[in-house]
Amino acid sequence: MTELELLGPRAYGDALGTAQLKAVAEDFQVDEVLDIPLSGDGEHLWLWVEKRELNTEDAARRLARAAGVPLRTVSYAGLKDRQALTRQWFSIQLPGKADPDLAGAEDASLAILKRGRHRRKLQRGAHSANGFTLRLTALNADKVALDKRLQAIAAQGIPNYFGAQRFGHDGGNLPHAREYAERMALPEQRAVRSRLLSTARSYLFNRVLAARVADGSWNRAQVGDLLAFTDSRSFFPAGPEECNDPRLAILDLHPTGPQWGEGDSPAAAATAELENGVAAQEPALRDWLVRAGMEHERRILRLPIGRLTWHYPEPDILQLEFVLPPGCFATVLVRELVDLVPVGLTDNPCVF
Repeated sequence: MTELELLGPRAYGDALGTAQLKAVAEDFQVDEVLDIPLSGDGEHLWLWVEKRELNTEDAARRLARAAGVPLRTVSYAGLKDRQALTRQWFSIQLPGKADPDLAGAEDASLAILKRGRHRRKLQRGAHSANGFTLRLTALNADKVALDKRLQAIAAQGIPNYFGAQRFGHDGGNLPHAREYAERMALPEQRAVRSRLLSTARSYLFNRVLAARVADGSWNRAQVGDLLAFTDSRSFFPAGPEECNDPRLAILDLHPTGPQWGEGDSPAAAATAELENGVAAQEPALRDWLVRAGMEHERRILRLPIGRLTWHYPEPDILQLEFVLPPGCFATVLVRELVDLVPVGLTDNPCVF
């Protein structure tokens, strides 16, 4: 499937040019933001790890092997890109054990930068944000237009699409999910089941968001919406008064879209009509998610780009620095600026 089919229309118009991303790992850097002070004691060893072109799950396996413990005792807050330079926390449960020698886990692709003991294990989703440093290389675009668009994005945010990488190589996860949905079956492997259910929910969300980008309502509240704060999973209905809440203007409060599960959309009016209509166009995926026992959740439609700064270290390089909430995709920001071309080429746009 194409990127447009998996995501939807851009909010700010056509791409302003082309560039490359991830020519080297340093072009895509991610730092996990975790606001948890370590107690200094306890049975859990926490590790601040730098990974280069290594995914999170492989790093966890390597740490478990070096520590001589089962993989299930290694925890992390979130998954990070493989084709990148990333820094994130892991924890290893070591009841009654001294700190193990983890030198066997380290090489050019993995380094332990610091460590400390804590009384609790690291929980999934415990991080508060991710900090990004991206370098767009081989840039071929009008810098005046880029600066103007970046200023608009800093002030107004972007559509909070799930990025194309959520759907696998060439969107291959989606037809795989459809196959199971048509049979009303679930994969036996837990990891595959989770990945395909997540794919289905993400696709339905993106279809709703694409419709609201198309009609211009993605970044404003309307009666019937369910509103949520940037860092909150709770939501509340929007009436006429809530639609004029000043926190909407400062990108603190946002309309939300469905993470589909049991029951119809809890939204009302035109919002419910749209969301239920999108789900009705994909009855197999909708019913499969309900049959799997997924709960209906919400995700903000508008993504504020925290602490966005940019500069041009070289004439053909644009460097971006910003912070995003967990579960949001840096490539969705890049998409509002330029088309990405494969490293070493100058045409044939693609998405990473």
